[in-house]
Amino acid sequence: MKFQFFMMETLEEENLIAAARLILKALDSNKELSKEARKILAELGTRLTSMPKITATEDEDDDEEEGGELSDIREQINLIQEKVMTWEGHESMIGDFDPKEGEEYAKTVGEARKLAESLASLNPSKDQNHKLFRDVNSVIQTAMARIEAVFRHMLVHNRENFKHEHDVLDENSSVLSDDDLFDDSVVQRDSVSRGSGVFNTNLINRVVIPHLRSIANLMFDSNYGQECSQAFISARKDAATDDCSFILEIEKLSVEDVLKMEWVSLDSRIRRWTRAMKVFVQIYLPSEKLLCEQIFDQKQPEPVSSFCFSESSKASMMQLLDFAEAISISPHQPEKLQRILDMYEVLSDLMPEIEALYSDANGSYIRTEFQDVLTRVSKCVKATFIEFKNAVGSNTSNSAFPGGGNHHLTRYVMNYINTLTDYSDSLNACLKDHDAENGNSSSSPMALHFRMLMTILEQNLEEKSKLYEDEALGHLFMMNNTNYMAEKVKNSELRNILGDNWIRQRNWKFQQYATSYERATWSSILNLLKEDGLSNPGSLGSTSRILLRNRLQAFYTAFEEIYKSQTAWSIPDSQLREELRKSVSVKVIEAYRTLVGRHSIQLSDRYIKYTVDDLENHIMDLFEGAPKSLPSIHRRLSR
Repeated sequence: MKFQFFMMETLEEENLIAAARLILKALDSNKELSKEARKILAELGTRLTSMPKITATEDEDDDEEEGGELSDIREQINLIQEKVMTWEGHESMIGDFDPKEGEEYAKTVGEARKLAESLASLNPSKDQNHKLFRDVNSVIQTAMARIEAVFRHMLVHNRENFKHEHDVLDENSSVLSDDDLFDDSVVQRDSVSRGSGVFNTNLINRVVIPHLRSIANLMFDSNYGQECSQAFISARKDAATDDCSFILEIEKLSVEDVLKMEWVSLDSRIRRWTRAMKVFVQIYLPSEKLLCEQIFDQKQPEPVSSFCFSESSKASMMQLLDFAEAISISPHQPEKLQRILDMYEVLSDLMPEIEALYSDANGSYIRTEFQDVLTRVSKCVKATFIEFKNAVGSNTSNSAFPGGGNHHLTRYVMNYINTLTDYSDSLNACLKDHDAENGNSSSSPMALHFRMLMTILEQNLEEKSKLYEDEALGHLFMMNNTNYMAEKVKNSELRNILGDNWIRQRNWKFQQYATSYERATWSSILNLLKEDGLSNPGSLGSTSRILLRNRLQAFYTAFEEIYKSQTAWSIPDSQLREELRKSVSVKVIEAYRTLVGRHSIQLSDRYIKYTVDDLENHIMDLFEGAPKSLPSIHRRLSR
């Protein structure tokens, strides 16, 4: 009977072994198992490990000699190993991560860790203790690799789309061109707000954050903190790079790429960068830091969350800073100054927030790099402004400016510096060293440089005025441009920078130029209307009458020449134009009226070509920039 029972038991065991082999063969050919199949196999593993063993091994005999303590530990290790290996065989566990299943898995790993601690407290010199300790650590290592994979998978596949509604980039915003700078009505500045504000947004689905925190705590408790940190840094670094590239629309460009780029394209990228930097520092980084603090418990022995935050955001931050550095070492072209100032202001405004975000030793590298780039951009602002002054001074012409109106250089410079008044604080900060060099603390660095620039512009205009063959037109040119400069300053923020005294000096100057113009143009013609050489009006002799007629003829000829040339001259400022016309009219009309009126008896109508009203109307045609002609005196007097 016993033999028959033994044979039946043996046969059952053989059947079990055969069935197990079939199961293994099926597992090899089928990598995908349903949840029900996994559950049955897990129950089978549990049943097998709970079955009593028929024979004892040498190791178990040794365990019994140790009082059964190691035997209990081995049984627990076997049970944990079966569970871990069951989960290890399920590749879909990572992708179909079930939080409840994960909690049970973590609990099992926690038990293994406690067993390792128990073994460490026993005599480590015994071979059996050492073997068990090695076995339990092997189980923990296998489990940690799987947990790390789950941790990384959860970080990658639970990312939220980064949203930054707080700052919208307007791709259609205008670019300030040279033509715009010539336009007196244009006052351009990019619409980058300097307001400070920090916003948080979800970068990871909030539902999985508690599970991520549990996994992180388990890995750190199991001395796998470094692996956990690196998994987080790797996943979040890639996320930040993706967000910079695709959502913030900032691609990685080398210095060579920036230097080769056309200005229109580069201008657009700078404007995009200034907005992206604000979004990244004020929204993305605070959200990333909060995520680190939510996942990595503060009870950990070192500032893990700070380290992970610094490392995960470093690459993206350096990508943004590298672009600014590339701009700072590119050629210092004046048209870039406004955009470089935008960059400087963004960096300057964000510096306190960078210092707050990266406040400890882990963030010292980023703090230092950020400050260094800010310094380089500041130096670039100085160099670019100085280059602008040099460009104004070296602007030469081979021919006189047509019509004597407002030179395009004058308009460019005045509109250019007018746009810079919005950057007063930044320019004063960037030009501060030059203030010290000038040894003048009563004026701001910006004011000193602007006055110096105005002097350079005036000197350049003086050289251009010498190109006119007609001295009077040279004076008119200087009058126009000096008046334009004074009016531009008086009616803008430049008044607070250059001051009322500067305006008064320019008003005095353009009055001097106006006087010089009148003297050069009208002095000789007014001499023809004087009484010199004429006898008493009531008794003109024949000689005096001839002299009078010749003078009138010379006056008419000279006036017609002036009319022909100076109707083509230009005074763009309507008020200045009217004032100069009136000034000329008062002098010429009064002299003409006096002369003709005194000798009207001796002069017949054939010698009077123009009435007083005619002359006055003709003078009102001057300075319109459109040449006109009057009929020749010779045709009129020959009738």
